[in-house]
Amino acid sequence: MEWLRSAQVFECVVQSASFSEAGRRLGCSPATISRHINDLEEHLKVRLVNRTSRHLSLTEAGEVYSNQLLRILADIRQANGMVADLHGTPTGLLRVHSRMVIGHQFIVPILHRFHARYPQIQVELELSNYPADLVAKGIDIDIRMGRLTDSSLVVRKLLPSERLLCASPAYLDRAPPITSPEDLRAHSCLNYRIHQAPPMWRLRTRDGQETVVPVTGAFHSNSGLALLQATLDDMGISIMNDWTVRDHLAQGRLRRVLPGYEVTFSDFENGIYAVFQRSSGVPSKIRHFLDFLVAEFKALKMQAGAE
Repeated sequence: MEWLRSAQVFECVVQSASFSEAGRRLGCSPATISRHINDLEEHLKVRLVNRTSRHLSLTEAGEVYSNQLLRILADIRQANGMVADLHGTPTGLLRVHSRMVIGHQFIVPILHRFHARYPQIQVELELSNYPADLVAKGIDIDIRMGRLTDSSLVVRKLLPSERLLCASPAYLDRAPPITSPEDLRAHSCLNYRIHQAPPMWRLRTRDGQETVVPVTGAFHSNSGLALLQATLDDMGISIMNDWTVRDHLAQGRLRRVLPGYEVTFSDFENGIYAVFQRSSGVPSKIRHFLDFLVAEFKALKMQAGAE
């Protein structure tokens, strides 16, 4: 089955776009990665990868092979998981992707409990600010926020969420009063920025009346944690998820701004969801991790309600 090992190495090279990164993920040297690719190309009698000193790209044959291979390896992993289920012991590599702030605040702190319960499941966690392509990147579970439109995926809601306008008491004490959305134009608005479009904040009353306000500010970032720190450091007003600032609000480090409004910089739907590929049988490692997440987030919701 050496060709299968080489095919798995090729899959990792495609996902990481680098021999050295593929070697790091698989725990072997770039030379070993290169040998596997060479063996696979010799087996198939075609070149799969164009290599230069600074760049790696797939040939046309490599693109075709990659597209088919991802599906085949996913089927093999699913079959292995279903067989493992017969023995009652969840095992294998579980690839999880999450939005950064969710990963740091929720996923990483509970992984030790999951490992203690299921020591034979290896978890590989990737964090970014964009939804993952589950097939192309070989991701088993993606933790997402906001409205979900891909009907081909299975979705489990983990936590409802609301975005809030927040600022520090020191900032609000020295800044002009805020009684309406239009007042935000005169303030330093710290914006979550993942594209270059001018920042616009949307505010909606409980009866559905919506206002769009162009904002400017002293700082913007694609990191929710960086924006939170800037808000705590009195730099201005930011849009924060309720679960991010709950403790800061309770302890007086932050105050809500315009509490009578819903607010967003993108979409008002803002729950936390786990998504995975639809299939005839969900592998045990995915089922157990999903059930674990649902229980952990339920406990978190109950704790927040008790407070």
